[in-house]
Amino acid sequence: ISTLYGNLSTVKQVSENTNNPVPYAIAQIIKVAAMSRVTDAYGPIPYSQLGANGDLTAPLDTQKKVYETMLSELDAAITSLLLHRTETFSPKADKVYNGKVENWIKLANSLKLRMAMRMVYVDSTTAQAKAVEAVDSERGGVFTSNDDNATIQATTNPFRVIMYEYNGGDSRIAADITAYMNGYKDPRREKYFVESTFTTADGVKNGYHGIRLGTEPLPSETAHKYSNMNVEANTKLVWMTAAEVAFLRAEGALRGWNMGGTAESFYKKGVELSFSQWGASGADAYLEDGSSLPDLYKDPLGTYSYNGSQPTITIKYDNSATFEANLERIITQKWIAIFPLGNEAWAEFRRTGYPRLMTAAVNKN
Repeated sequence: ISTLYGNLSTVKQVSENTNNPVPYAIAQIIKVAAMSRVTDAYGPIPYSQLGANGDLTAPLDTQKKVYETMLSELDAAITSLLLHRTETFSPKADKVYNGKVENWIKLANSLKLRMAMRMVYVDSTTAQAKAVEAVDSERGGVFTSNDDNATIQATTNPFRVIMYEYNGGDSRIAADITAYMNGYKDPRREKYFVESTFTTADGVKNGYHGIRLGTEPLPSETAHKYSNMNVEANTKLVWMTAAEVAFLRAEGALRGWNMGGTAESFYKKGVELSFSQWGASGADAYLEDGSSLPDLYKDPLGTYSYNGSQPTITIKYDNSATFEANLERIITQKWIAIFPLGNEAWAEFRRTGYPRLMTAAVNKN
């Protein structure tokens, strides 16, 4: 927090001294992107008065107040940047978009759309108004292609450290996502995961198997047989993607909001964008699959297999289905597409109850 707000104060001074609002507007967008995840995790946080007069202690705001402040900050940043919409600045100062102001406007609007959807069950009227504003092309619009994706090159990708180095590399992929993707025969599996090293009786590799949440600690040599994340030290970090934005628009359209298209069209676009983002083929066939269901997880060890009910949601969009069925369909595919953004996956699961996840293998809560 001290680094974030210290840098923000410096950038504000630069903008004021040079009479150039662009650096500070972009800094505000980055601040909202970071702090929105904090409030989504913790609810009330110090925000509206944080950093005032350089003070890093401040009273808690309600989450309602935090969201109101953040949306106001995004609106102000968008208004400032629209006056410089076609401009560029030094790529050395921008590791995300190489100095293209237009892209920062799209990121701000996309964040605004994400936040609007997050508040739909709290204040649907404001949520709808902000979502419709966000997709307005006159105000810069949102992500529509993978060229818009917000990514950054880290010195070392932290997922690589967590999955392969930290504590002996004992972290592994969760069984929930491998069960969904195995059942759907999802071509993105080889892009997301490394195959497990369990073998069948005839010595054949046993596919993609995550570890079920709540599994008791396993010896390293056993834990390491489960599927790991397919990530290298130089893999870019993802902040937000066009696929996520398409699914946000799909949900908005499902709710009857003017998103610029139908729920089905944006749903299909979200899947297509995700396949393209990951370099996977077969999106058309995948979208036409109206029968495949997520797997019931079978633990390769035979210890923590799941015996609960099987999710019944299919891939192919069904305009005759109920609102809740299509919401589950949209959120399930969105949940798969935003991998590995665990914060977003968790927030959307808590907001909607989708996708349907397994209970903890051993619940010690």
